[in-house]
Formats: sequence, C-alpha cells, structure tokens
Amino acid sequence: MRFVYKNGLEKALTFSYDDGQAYDRKLVEIFNKYGMKGTFHLNSGTLDGVTEIPGEEFVKSEEVATLYEGHEVACHGVNHLNMPALSVSVTVSELSDDRLDLENLTSKLVQGFSYPFGSYSPEVISAAKAVGIKYARTVNATHGFFPPSDFMQWHPTCHHADNVMEYGKQFLDVPGYVELPLMYVWGHSFEFGRSKDWTVIEEFCEMMSGKDNIWYATNMELCDYLTAIRNLEYSADGSMMHNTSALSIWFLSDEGKLTEIKPGEIKSV
Repeated sequence: MRFVYKNGLEKALTFSYDDGQAYDRKLVEIFNKYGMKGTFHLNSGTLDGVTEIPGEEFVKSEEVATLYEGHEVACHGVNHLNMPALSVSVTVSELSDDRLDLENLTSKLVQGFSYPFGSYSPEVISAAKAVGIKYARTVNATHGFFPPSDFMQWHPTCHHADNVMEYGKQFLDVPGYVELPLMYVWGHSFEFGRSKDWTVIEEFCEMMSGKDNIWYATNMELCDYLTAIRNLEYSADGSMMHNTSALSIWFLSDEGKLTEIKPGEIKSV
C-alpha cells in the first residue's frame, strides 16, 4: 500500500512568499497564469504602508481578499519582529493579532505562519501553537522532496534563487522510493520587483505547469492532508484503517488500485 495525494495525484508543489509588498500583485498574476497555488505570509501591521525603499509600498488592506483569492493568506507577525528576542506575551500578541486582522480581511481561517527572518525558538513554537497556528515555515532549505516531519519546523525545498530550475527538474523525475514527494519554493516578491527580472519564477512555473500527476496546493492544504494521513487509526492487525478527519484520503494498493477513504470511513487495506 502507498499513500498518494488528493484524487490519486503522485506529487505536490507549493509556494510561500513573505511580507506582502505590492509586487505580490505581479506574482499572483504569474501563479494564476500557470495554475500554481501560493501561500502569502502577511504582516497586518504594514498593510497600506510604504517600505524603506522610495516608491515601494505594501498591499492595501482592501485588496487582500480579492488579490489572494484562490491562494492562501497566512501570518508573518503583525510587525515582522524577531520573535525569539521578544517576551512570550508580546510574541503571543504578534501572532494572535495578526491572525485576527487577516481573518477579518479574508473572512477565512488563518492558521499558517512563517517565521520573520527565519528566526525561531522552542518558546516561539509553543506560542504559535497556543494561538492556533498549525504550521510554521523556516528558511532552512532541504534540497529534497520529503514531506516535513514537524509542521512547526517546515523546512522548504529551496529559495527561488537557489537553483530552483535544477531542483524542479529533479522533482519531475523524483525516484519512486520517495513517498508523497513535495517540492516547496519560498521567497519574497520584492526580489523580482527590485531587479525588474521575473524570468526565473515565470520559467519555473511554466516548466511545472499542466502536469497531470502534480497537486498544485497551498501550504495549508498540504498540512491538512498530510496530517489527516498521520492521524489515521488502524486495527490491531493493521488490516483496517479509520479516517477520523474531515478530508478524503487516497492510497494505492500493492496491485495499483486507487482507493478513497472518505471522512469517518473504515476501509480494509
């Protein structure tokens, strides 16, 4: 038996972009053009403002819901502070207030997070869990395609400037022993905007688009699906599985038959 992604898809690809600068508008346009799904980690306290670079601005609060429609909005702290240097109470406020603000703007649950500056500690992880965060992305590249072992320390495959085309080619030809292969690309849209060169992300999206074996998913969609698999309950002899989640789960039998386990269903392996 081998677990697969939604509807039997073999692989998954996701993106994560931080800070919510106005360059996100162009990035969303590229993602939509090629059918990609992205997660955008926003600092609610900087929305509607300007950056330290003359002429640059952040996304407007009023456009958040429509701009990121079809993608995921997630937390990055209200003010993009280095959380390990903060007291626990301030860390909790940075996270809970960011969640509250973004949920009010999107009318959706916001339960994802990326660590500002990629900086975190056991105390920050505990605070994030306490306010309802389900996953948190680091900036530590794995250069691999295995799903994360710990969603509160979700290490991406690579930054988009880190040989992303080469890793993309490897992902398309990933060895069969990698179960539930996942490629995770992260960065900041201002890196394209300031250089006025969007070539690498457009070429990468074009290369990865239209594949009938890839699930183009947000961070949260992947977190929820993989967590559902990990929360399956088994009979004593391992011959039955109980899906306790609200999501359908798919697996391939040793004979190659695709089987769906619906929410609440008990299925023989």
